[in-house]
Amino acid sequence: MTQQISTELFTTNLYALLTETFESVHGIFLDKGTSLFETLDGITAAQASRATLAAQVNHTRFYIDVLEEYMLQTNKGPADWDSSWQVGEVTEAEWAALKQALRDSYARVRAIMEGFDSWDDDNRLGGALAIIVHTAHHLGEIRQMLCVLRD
Repeated sequence: MTQQISTELFTTNLYALLTETFESVHGIFLDKGTSLFETLDGITAAQASRATLAAQVNHTRFYIDVLEEYMLQTNKGPADWDSSWQVGEVTEAEWAALKQALRDSYARVRAIMEGFDSWDDDNRLGGALAIIVHTAHHLGEIRQMLCVLRD
């Protein structure tokens, strides 16, 4: 006997987790006001330049872009993961651009996911779940850094 979940049930939960992780908290697994974008909006460029917080944001953006390629099956070869960490001190303009690049990557991959007519593909399903899990990990790293940066 095979057990299947409906596409609607899966996507409703997937999109709720994406929203909670990136956009705004509704109480699924985060405290109010602690989504990735809400957290980043409260960080200055000076704070982001300390403890490689800006690098965490750049790495998260890079990871989403790589997973997007896998989901679309357009991967061009091994990713240069080390390059995603090469961000140090940033100006206010650079910090704003880095946050916007992350928002743009998220919006693009979210729209791609919402356009899938089928989730019966390892790259699509695995990529979507990996984006949530990996981003939640880096959100935790960023929030932990804030405990030190705001003291």
